[in-house]
Amino acid sequence: MKFSMLKTTALAVTLAAFAGEAMATEWNVSTWGKRRAFTEHLEKIAELVSAKTNGEFTMNISYGGLSNEKENLDGIQIGAFEMAQICAGYHEDKNPTLTVLELPFLGVSTLAEEVAVSDALYAHPAVKADLARWNATLLMPSPMPQYNLVGTGEPRETLDAFKGMRVRATGGLGSAFSAVGAVPTSVTSSEAYTAMESGVLDTVAFAQHAHLSFRTIDLATWWTENLNPGTVNCPIVVNTDAYESLPAAHREALDSSVPEAIAFYIENYESKVIAQWNKILAEKNVKKVQIPEAELAAFREAAGGPVRAEWMERMKAQGVPAQELYDTVTQALADFRAKQTN
Repeated sequence: MKFSMLKTTALAVTLAAFAGEAMATEWNVSTWGKRRAFTEHLEKIAELVSAKTNGEFTMNISYGGLSNEKENLDGIQIGAFEMAQICAGYHEDKNPTLTVLELPFLGVSTLAEEVAVSDALYAHPAVKADLARWNATLLMPSPMPQYNLVGTGEPRETLDAFKGMRVRATGGLGSAFSAVGAVPTSVTSSEAYTAMESGVLDTVAFAQHAHLSFRTIDLATWWTENLNPGTVNCPIVVNTDAYESLPAAHREALDSSVPEAIAFYIENYESKVIAQWNKILAEKNVKKVQIPEAELAAFREAAGGPVRAEWMERMKAQGVPAQELYDTVTQALADFRAKQTN
């Protein structure tokens, strides 16, 4: 009887240990570059999820060790990792519905507005179906401010000066610069410094944190303070199978942490990055270029409407409900602003 009881106790301990082990969830997360403002929501959500599950759900964030930035969506599709950061402009053919948010001159002016329009778009059935082709579920955006140029040599302060300018710009931003005679190239963010240093590029369009992280500001003599042609859309996606197989408590921990991670991201960007940016501009004696309003208006006229019209025709040819997606974004922006004034 004692032997039987010992066996029963040992079995119970083994099963309990196995059950505890089975409850553990470990996800691999693929991004690139190094830890920076652009990735702080990833770091924060990993911290929050671990805390909420008492360490049972953990995330290992890899900065380039799992995949390069242009292949993260492919990695999600095959289950090479469970979560990844992607940028729509790196592969328009893979995620055409997302590229509406990379159109120039959408009018979005704050990070909170960027979150609002992204969330509205990500909820659209056509967007969900688009990402489902890659076994991907959209989790949250990576809100970024308007891009601006850093460059070397004489500042480019007019549209005429943009003609022939070799600029690192992807997606709709690249189309916008092309519309005024510039020569866009879609080198990755990691390649921008080398391309600029070697003279392959004259200018680079980035948000402030990327100019800092990828050191393009180290080569710059000027920066366009108010060009604001648009930005890129770089959501966090998860492997759908991995997401749906999460224990209920772990999925709740993940979902409930998204708003907290986004709020932390925005606060960090606005309180730290902008202050650091202004300090470095002064230290490096980088000239702040204010593009005249007449030139900005001409840029919007040359690039805004024509690029949007061309995008819509291209999307329609692929069966994408382009007008519907564009209207979703503009309505979300109007609704968000109305709430702020009430």
